[in-house]
Amino acid sequence: MLSMTVIRWLGMLLVVSGGFSASAVAARAPSAPAPQASEQPQAGQPPETRIAAVVNDEVISVADIRSRLRMVMLSSNLTDSPETRQRIANQVLRTIVDEKLQMQEAKRQNITATEEEINKAVAQIEKQNNMQPGQLDQALKQRGIERSALVDQLTASIVWAKLVRRLLSQTNVVSDEEIDYALKRAQETVNEPQSRVAEIFLAVDNPQQEEEVRRLAERLSDQMRQGARFSAIAQQFSQSATAAVGGDIGWVRPEQLNSELGKMVAQMRPGELSPPLRTGAGYYLLLVLDRRSGRSAGAEDTLLHLVQIVFPLPPQAPEAMRRAAITEAQNAKLTAKNCEELLKIGKEKGSAQLSSEGRLRVDQIAPGMRNIVLGLEAGRSSQPIVQKNGVGVIMVCEKVAPSAATVPTREEIAETLMRQRLDTLARRYMRDLRRTAFVDVRV
Repeated sequence: MLSMTVIRWLGMLLVVSGGFSASAVAARAPSAPAPQASEQPQAGQPPETRIAAVVNDEVISVADIRSRLRMVMLSSNLTDSPETRQRIANQVLRTIVDEKLQMQEAKRQNITATEEEINKAVAQIEKQNNMQPGQLDQALKQRGIERSALVDQLTASIVWAKLVRRLLSQTNVVSDEEIDYALKRAQETVNEPQSRVAEIFLAVDNPQQEEEVRRLAERLSDQMRQGARFSAIAQQFSQSATAAVGGDIGWVRPEQLNSELGKMVAQMRPGELSPPLRTGAGYYLLLVLDRRSGRSAGAEDTLLHLVQIVFPLPPQAPEAMRRAAITEAQNAKLTAKNCEELLKIGKEKGSAQLSSEGRLRVDQIAPGMRNIVLGLEAGRSSQPIVQKNGVGVIMVCEKVAPSAATVPTREEIAETLMRQRLDTLARRYMRDLRRTAFVDVRV
């Protein structure tokens, strides 16, 4: 049975926070022209049956690309529009080209994916998306996606994991000495400041790709700033082994990262998305998920999930208007049983612009409001608070105790080192397959 941990390391199968995992954004063979999604079909030829590309002796059809585009839109929360599809068509085609190369190499090496492994992968997707057995097939059918498109993607992911694992066993494994050194270093630095970081990595395999990969990084950044989930975008597009876990690297110190990435992380706030960052290997997008000081955590490090609504008042509002706003705020306090209800009231009856939801550490809250918030239990709202711009009500949705720094176990360190080794091998293996392949892009 294939180790699911290895599949997770390769970043090509499991799903986190919704969405299907796709293989890495593939590099085009140097001689292959860029595909143009807007090309018109030949006279008398149904568009779906046209050949989009030939990979060695296998064909990719326009129907294959369109089906995969639907899957990407379904899984990643990208804006489903003709413009978005046009912009990511190249990357989708390259992903399918890579999968063809992986399947061909697996066939050559007599590597296969069993029906049990595929069914287990489908069941895992349903479980992590809170679906009942069979619901995934229904979701695909409702959106005009053939189940075979998902099966082909999962099959490529499984056999590729087996191929890279076999290659690793033939080269070198993580030694006890490497684990000992990493464990000692972790113990020495456990009290230093750390950030929990997520990444999206887009490789630049040759200079001809520079401009296109940069534009892709910018497009993905724009989509995430408009609401697309970072984790889902990472699963679909990132070429790092962390893709399968939504790009989550874990807790790191700046010096553990590439120098440019480390400098950026040190400047970022929790919840902040970086601009595209160019390194020697390609472009990175980083998201700081959380930060801990390394010292003993105190009450000021507690993370609060808050909702605030405001009933606006103009400057120097008459007393009658002020009393009416206070009454509205009091009614909202009594009516709302949870944060969702309170936010809805604020947007419907108060000020949609001033009502908000977010997460803040206690030390990020203004001193005047801090005692009010700390005195609230989760799920309880404050008394009406008269502010400069109106009368507000705050509810604490959740209080998250500060995470204490811990030393990883030997097994966790071994998994991290193994993931890094597998990541390097997988990139090299894929690069070699691309270099020796014949890829003829026709659309």
